[in-house]
Amino acid sequence: MSDSVQISDVETPITLSLASRLAAEAFGTFLLVFGLIAAALFSSGNTGLLGPSLAIGIAVIGAAYAVGHISGGHFNPAVSIGAAAAGRFAWRDVAPYAVAQIVGGALATTILFAIRAGAPEDTVPGFDAVSNGFEEHSPAGFSLLSVIITEVVLTAVFLYVILGVTDRRAPSGFAPLAIGLTLTLIHLASIPVSNTSVNPARSIATAIYGGADSLLQLWVFLAAPIIGALIAGLSYRFLFDSPAPARAIPTASAK
Repeated sequence: MSDSVQISDVETPITLSLASRLAAEAFGTFLLVFGLIAAALFSSGNTGLLGPSLAIGIAVIGAAYAVGHISGGHFNPAVSIGAAAAGRFAWRDVAPYAVAQIVGGALATTILFAIRAGAPEDTVPGFDAVSNGFEEHSPAGFSLLSVIITEVVLTAVFLYVILGVTDRRAPSGFAPLAIGLTLTLIHLASIPVSNTSVNPARSIATAIYGGADSLLQLWVFLAAPIIGALIAGLSYRFLFDSPAPARAIPTASAK
């Protein structure tokens, strides 16, 4: 399992039950979604893009160090799918992981929904404002095509980083930092475009409370991250893990 996706850089003991791994995935996704959406709802007016972007990066780092050694620390159905496509994760575990991740994210927004209910009227944005969307539901009015390109490309980039920093050849111990900082960068770049998904569990979690329009546009934020993850997972070995040549190619001076 030295090539498996373990964000904590620690091997997952084979004795760990699936239930333990699913609990870890639910917890990690809960922390990720709670941190991001709480910052977006309660502090984005004071911090702009920086608050939510830092919140999700810090949450991923904390969750990965806390429970990544238990489950691998995916916290995102697209990561599980991309890891499976790269041969680093068992396809049979993708569906259970996705369910646990969705449950963890939905629990986070359910608690935030209850907290928001106690805020003074009109002082906190609604969940429609933090749900993912395009056209009139994009923070800056970006088109459907722009949003799809953004989500596919940035999810692929995210998976390339994850697969790279968890590669057996990468320095150990730094994967959570690299992944968390990359996710911060992704959010800084794309919140104005789509409110940033790159994670179907995050999109589902906010769409539940975001109203009919958020639910109608949800398909984009399920399909685009999965496509991006498959692109990265299927191409990673070809691009970055091809075997070394059997012998060096002679140079002109050596002839």
